Amino acid sequence: MRAIRVAPLALLGASALTLMAPSAAFATPDGATSTFNPTITPSVIAPGGRVTLGSGGCTGETTVSSGIFDTTTIPSGSTTATATIDTDARRGAVYAVTFACGSTGTSRNVNLTITGGATSTPTPTPTTVPTASSTALVPGGVRGGLGGSSGSTDTVEVAAGAALVATAAAGALYFARRRTADRRH
Repeated sequence: MRAIRVAPLALLGASALTLMAPSAAFATPDGATSTFNPTITPSVIAPGGRVTLGSGGCTGETTVSSGIFDTTTIPSGSTTATATIDTDARRGAVYAVTFACGSTGTSRNVNLTITGGATSTPTPTPTTVPTASSTALVPGGVRGGLGGSSGSTDTVEVAAGAALVATAAAGALYFARRRTADRRH
């Protein structure tokens, strides 16, 4: 008899989980999978040197920013741009360079290492490819926040989550009180 009373609540919970599960269609804003793979050449450079920034699969405008050079835009239809490293960049430091693809809304970080000695033109070296486990050492401490690991908060999703929590708490309280009442008789 008890299993019959629990079945509707279990069905409600399973339905809620199914509706709240993320969809693969939201991998990028246009529903396509992202092939955005930005590059920096060379990946090791001296203060004052010039690097070539590659948009790597972004079909729209790519915005490139870092604390060691001015924000650079790779225009739509172009695949590269150059940037000059600040002369006061700290030697031996590893800086994060953020590439933001305008056509997909995808952002990627690529590390750039600063060495000693000044250079004025990029030299051919292996291209740095972003990795999921890459870390960046940026002077000035850690930047707070989620770091792009979370999308924007949707009010409907927050309300649905709160409703699910409230329903689960009410159901647990109901069954706990019911169980206590059954034992008294």
